[in-house]
Amino acid sequence: MDQATTLRRIVQHQRKSRPASPPLLTAPRVIAITSGKGGVGKTNTVLNLSLALSRLQRRVLLLDADMGLANVDVLLGLTPRYTLEHVLNGQKDVGDVVLQGPLGLKILPSSSGISELSELSPEEQARLFVELSRIDEEVDYLFIDTGAGISSNVMRFNASAGEVYLVVSPEPTSMTDAYALMKLLAIKYHVRDFGLIANSVTSEQDGRNVFDRLNRVCTQYLQARLAYLGSVPFDRHVHKAVRQQRALLDLFPNAPAARSLMRIAAVIDQGGLLQPALTRPATPAAGAAAPSSRSMFWDRLLHWRKAK
Repeated sequence: MDQATTLRRIVQHQRKSRPASPPLLTAPRVIAITSGKGGVGKTNTVLNLSLALSRLQRRVLLLDADMGLANVDVLLGLTPRYTLEHVLNGQKDVGDVVLQGPLGLKILPSSSGISELSELSPEEQARLFVELSRIDEEVDYLFIDTGAGISSNVMRFNASAGEVYLVVSPEPTSMTDAYALMKLLAIKYHVRDFGLIANSVTSEQDGRNVFDRLNRVCTQYLQARLAYLGSVPFDRHVHKAVRQQRALLDLFPNAPAARSLMRIAAVIDQGGLLQPALTRPATPAAGAAAPSSRSMFWDRLLHWRKAK
């Protein structure tokens, strides 16, 4: 029996043992916010996009998936008493770990004790994903703040998400690394649709230039589709908010960067890329039930080794 089959049986057993949840009208949208290079403002972007959608009366959960270097809680001045590590070792349920952020935002903090999901035992993976699948039944959006770069953990979350949005700055190194990330996702994991947010730009044209350069190479060499979601200007209010450990939209809601992020959130809420699921889950084992749309994200993670 392979690992994926073992995990599925553990998950199915644990799901049967819990009370049934009321059905959702629609499944939550799972969006990975990622970057090829660190230091481009990815975590600030995903945090404030989450808050912007919360202001639009959407139920949002932000998963800090930068295992080992998690810092969403730091940006908000929160001190998590418990993290995913406590869920993995069975000490706490996921509901005990979720933090309440501004505007009703829910935050699931990670832990420096978790380096790679691929290093977890089958029992730890099953426990984690069963717990996580419980809370996605209560949200409209699940945002994933991935690590930067092309590590296995970053690829795992990006390839499993429904939508992948890259945060890119006008720096040549940021654009080069963003292309490398998209190339790997396109060629190895068959992800062909991406969204782009140009961050720290000097003008809207500056953001468009970032998109145009990456769009040309994506179209020519990757046969991938890149959608422009908008740009965020360089804004000193961002750094002031970081120093005060407050979210930009909470502290300076009328700042230029905050207004831009609200516009991008509205684009996302109106459909974003309007794309089908970017990846397909691995074929279920014989006799296994097909996953529901709500559980597809977690099932992709469960089947990572088989799909890869």
